[in-house]
Amino acid sequence: MLRRFRSLNVVLSIALIVGFGSLAGAQSAGADTASGRKVLTRVQPPYPELAKKMHLHGTVRVEAVVRSNGTVKSTRVLGGNPVLGEAAEDAVAKWKFDPAPSETTEVVQLAFESQ
Repeated sequence: MLRRFRSLNVVLSIALIVGFGSLAGAQSAGADTASGRKVLTRVQPPYPELAKKMHLHGTVRVEAVVRSNGTVKSTRVLGGNPVLGEAAEDAVAKWKFDPAPSETTEVVQLAFESQ
């Protein structure tokens, strides 16, 4: 068990060094979009159990391709802690945006803080 924890710790450390993100921030409370398209409905990501156990916090950047009707077509994590990334990506996929004349790409930042 200890060996498995050390391996995970090494992987997470390497991911942070390579540029997946930093450990600073606030729990899934904050969210910002990079463009002018307004978010009508936000779904807050749950704080992952593993992140709680490891006392992880930080900011995750998610790219969302938004259809003209405001629904999210696809998402991908651009940066942030991988343990927090999946929860952030799943939440943004459920968001609703203002309708627009065409499909747009939005970059969203979600902040997680320890609970």
